[in-house]
Amino acid sequence: MDIEIKSCPQSDVFSLTPEVQKRRDILLRPLLEDDLSMANHIYRLAFGTFLGHPEPENFGGDNDFIRSRWAAYPTGALGAEVRGELIGANLASNWGSVGFFGPLMVRPDLWEAGIATFILEATMELFVNWNTEHIGLFTFAQSAKHIGLYQKFGFWPRFLTAIMSKPVRSKKDIVHWSRYSEMPDSEQTECLNACRKLTDMVYNGLDLNTEIRIVNAHDFGETVLIRQDNKLAGFAVCHCGAGTEAGSDTCYIKFGVVRPCPVAGQIFDHLLDVCESLAVEQGMSRLVAGVNTARHNAYLRMIAHGFRTDLQGVAMQKPNEPGYNCPEIYIIDDWR
Repeated sequence: MDIEIKSCPQSDVFSLTPEVQKRRDILLRPLLEDDLSMANHIYRLAFGTFLGHPEPENFGGDNDFIRSRWAAYPTGALGAEVRGELIGANLASNWGSVGFFGPLMVRPDLWEAGIATFILEATMELFVNWNTEHIGLFTFAQSAKHIGLYQKFGFWPRFLTAIMSKPVRSKKDIVHWSRYSEMPDSEQTECLNACRKLTDMVYNGLDLNTEIRIVNAHDFGETVLIRQDNKLAGFAVCHCGAGTEAGSDTCYIKFGVVRPCPVAGQIFDHLLDVCESLAVEQGMSRLVAGVNTARHNAYLRMIAHGFRTDLQGVAMQKPNEPGYNCPEIYIIDDWR
């Protein structure tokens, strides 16, 4: 979608604060590659300030959510500026029938001015143009302010999402898995088709192919695949190390899924072992993954594998329906 650069409008649905209405020089535009460094700074400053980090500008260490999401979905990246200076941004991700957005960021000295509302209005237009059927986000469960903002746009809090981690242990004899990056081009095309069919079985229209391609193209990490009876049984898109969504010494499972079947739990166990083996091979000492607690069986198996919760937030969803957050679904993700 091409976003027209425009001054801050009056909304038919949401009333902007007087401060924003007076700022006729506020522009909304696509977030460009040249903006990414400043957007990363605003992200760290905003979230570090809200969470009380002693050095807000250093929040998050050397992970990078901004560059990877812009690379995957540049048409979903929005920036707000004043007199040529970036003051806020948001990044929307397109997973086929499912979408989510974040991190949504506004410079702390401009909080309470209605800028987040302004950015969110345009973000919702993106999802309309993408024909997204189910939209989600991760936010702070303790913050009535955040939850109230998103409720204005039709999002409702449901189950908690746990961001979990475990120390990496060497795994012996982990077999029956492969790497997307090692496949010839012709096999990669076939693999993407199989991945799309698998996610479609879990939730109609769910599609992670862009994530798989971007991780491979930018060397953010690896997509691991497991098979059963010569069929794709599961896969996980992993970021590894500094400059990715993982950060130093960390393997982050951004998305993982297994095929619905009577032995899905055992396949999920195997997928977790494979991700840990990948972390060992990449020289990482920590494995991080998120799971919505409504996916009760997946949550329990992650605990059994030694994962412990470091941070938890609430998943807000539009419409107010479970989506794929159901006890029998084995998916790893967290919508941050």
